[in-house]
Amino acid sequence: MTEEISESLEEDDLYEHHRIVVDGGQSLLRIDRFLMIKLPNASRTKLQAAIDAESVRVAGKPTKASYKVKPGDVITVALAHPPRETDLVPENIPLDIVFEDDDLLVVNKPAGMVVHPAFGNWTGTLVNALVYHFQHLPSMAPSHAQANVIRPGLVHRIDKDTSGLMVIAKTELAMAHLARQFFDHSIERTYYALVWGTPDPPEGTITGYIGRSVRDRKVMSIYDDETKGKWAVTHYRTLEPLQYVSLVQCNLETGRTHQIRAHFQHIGHPLFNDASYSGDRILRGNPNGSFKAFVDNAFSLLPRQALHAKSLGFTHPRTGARLQFDSELPADFAAALDKWRKRG
Repeated sequence: MTEEISESLEEDDLYEHHRIVVDGGQSLLRIDRFLMIKLPNASRTKLQAAIDAESVRVAGKPTKASYKVKPGDVITVALAHPPRETDLVPENIPLDIVFEDDDLLVVNKPAGMVVHPAFGNWTGTLVNALVYHFQHLPSMAPSHAQANVIRPGLVHRIDKDTSGLMVIAKTELAMAHLARQFFDHSIERTYYALVWGTPDPPEGTITGYIGRSVRDRKVMSIYDDETKGKWAVTHYRTLEPLQYVSLVQCNLETGRTHQIRAHFQHIGHPLFNDASYSGDRILRGNPNGSFKAFVDNAFSLLPRQALHAKSLGFTHPRTGARLQFDSELPADFAAALDKWRKRG
């Protein structure tokens, strides 16, 4: 029997990684045909795009569609996650588009917007807005637009109440190529977070295995046991210590669910006003009197976790050019930060 291991990797399970060890009785067969048999949910177009993007590898090296598999070959495949098999409603929701060409677009997602439709959030999401946008591009023929209705091109996502930059693929090649970059950790992602207290040391790396909390399945916990979660790495640097809170820059080496939020709670510095990770109460300073009134006002200015995906860098899937994008802090984050600065 052929051994096949399939596991979800990074960015909230938005793409999959497959590892296939070809068994000893396998006859010579083109790798694209072999994979169509082993991965029945992957179309030939998707597999060809993955091969072109060097997302299909034999013994760790990129291969061609014409390569014939042999017994003992170890094949790894990184693919964008198959889209939901459901009708997506196009919605005319304004998008803050930072960059767009024929292959991809970069959007600045506002806080409060869910990225992908799911139970309880079937409309009003970024995907609903993208479907509408793709259908109404001047160069998009009606038949092509319809084909994109259930193929929004997501290769990563950020939490509903986190703001900031996301890259969206518009073609199969772009999707496969970007997914490979996420898998290889070559995507540059910088987040700004406002955290309680001042991390010590002011610059460092947080690691651990992230998995669902045994007490509350909606949040993540950090474990020392690899059987309880996925390895996660966050590099951070304190930009502004403001006595009771600090502005921190975070660079992700991996992209696990709630990674920054769980990591900073783990080291005793939850994100400001992060209700899921104990940051929505006073964790430094006097919890009474004028200071309490001050913090409550800051909470009202920023009624969500203080986290913003500020910059994004990646290699263009077609041209090979290195692209870098940056964004300003949104108004709510900037207002709360300014309030703390003035108090300091």
